[in-house]
Amino acid sequence: MAEKGLGESNTMKPGSPKRVYLSLGSNVGDREAQLRDAQSRLSTAGRASKASSYYETEPVDFIEQPWFLNCVVALETSKTPPQLMNAILRIEEEMGRKRVQKKGPRSIDIDILLFGDAVIDSEGLTIPHPAMHQRRFVLEPLAELAPDLRHPALNKTIRELRDALPRGQAVRRIPRSERAND
Repeated sequence: MAEKGLGESNTMKPGSPKRVYLSLGSNVGDREAQLRDAQSRLSTAGRASKASSYYETEPVDFIEQPWFLNCVVALETSKTPPQLMNAILRIEEEMGRKRVQKKGPRSIDIDILLFGDAVIDSEGLTIPHPAMHQRRFVLEPLAELAPDLRHPALNKTIRELRDALPRGQAVRRIPRSERAND
């Protein structure tokens, strides 16, 4: 696993808590219930310290599918990046995620956006998420939680990345009053 960037000496050590930002999305079934369930299950991987509002977002890349409900969760974890990735894949599998079509409909999708200040590029794991700076459905909820956080590879704040996006990629924040069971 190649690792670069700040904090190299302690980013990979098990037991050293790190703040991680995860993107959660669902566009199959009860999307909101899926997000709540995934957030609850993430307790097996660490302690969720913050969660963004929910955002309804249009699909990107493969557009012939239902719209998504997305959010971002800040998680404090002592797991290494590969351990966290394995925990996430297990949660997705337990929740019925089937990888039938790339970028296709899914009951739950959990992506590691940032893992402390780590920059990792290995087979099966790239951190920061390689497309996060191009995705409004990621940057809007992430900017809600951490607008001044710097992308460790691009050295721009989340707010700067979001504000630099071209028009498009419809994203609508769902007020709590419109959410079920809140």
